[in-house]
Amino acid sequence: MTRINGFIGRRDFFKLAGTGGFAIAATAFGGSLIWGKQDTAIADVNPANPNPVNSNQALKYLLDGNQRFLHQRPKYPHQSLRHLQLVAKAQYPFAAILGCADSRVPAEIVFDRGLGDLFVVRVAGNVASDMAIGSLEYATAVLGTQLIVVLGHRRCGAVAEAIKNAPLPGRIGYVVESIKPALAKVNLTIGAGDRNDDAVIANIQYQAEKLQQNSMILAQLLHAGKLKIVGACYDIDTGKVSIIT
Repeated sequence: MTRINGFIGRRDFFKLAGTGGFAIAATAFGGSLIWGKQDTAIADVNPANPNPVNSNQALKYLLDGNQRFLHQRPKYPHQSLRHLQLVAKAQYPFAAILGCADSRVPAEIVFDRGLGDLFVVRVAGNVASDMAIGSLEYATAVLGTQLIVVLGHRRCGAVAEAIKNAPLPGRIGYVVESIKPALAKVNLTIGAGDRNDDAVIANIQYQAEKLQQNSMILAQLLHAGKLKIVGACYDIDTGKVSIIT
């Protein structure tokens, strides 16, 4: 594998991602994803994952952790100084989370996990933006993560604003506009509670679909059986995570 100043060559990255003849024009990871010169490449956090956790086992780890959190019996795994020093050398997260930036939904806490366990991307409305997709491509194609969970939550403010369909200041509107297509299948005439819950679920499903539709890397990993994308909803009143089918 070609390495230049601690970086993986782009030819090796495409092999790792299972793609070929595919161009990336955007920049990501602090400007390290820039094509142009032969030696340009993306940051190499560590070599390929030597012991990847398969998607089903990864999902079980998450749901088991949520049960511990839900019943107030957390184990706080992988939070010791010794583990901190271990993962400082290399990271091999067993799951990636595309979650909402809502302060009440911290993934490591609600899944009772620790340092190096989860690759977490958080943005209001758990929107699958270009930057979020790029981050998840990195987690899967480079770090070897085989599970992505799109984690929405009940009473999501960003989804509520999309339902209101009113003008918003600054760049907040960009987030809301990225949610509105998800509302096409939602009956907006029903009661507010059911309407909001339906919209949250529709948005989780929509953003999960966007991941594979807008990313050749993720789509090919899915096709090769090396990745699973799952939708889930967090109840901010109870702490329970439910899988969305």
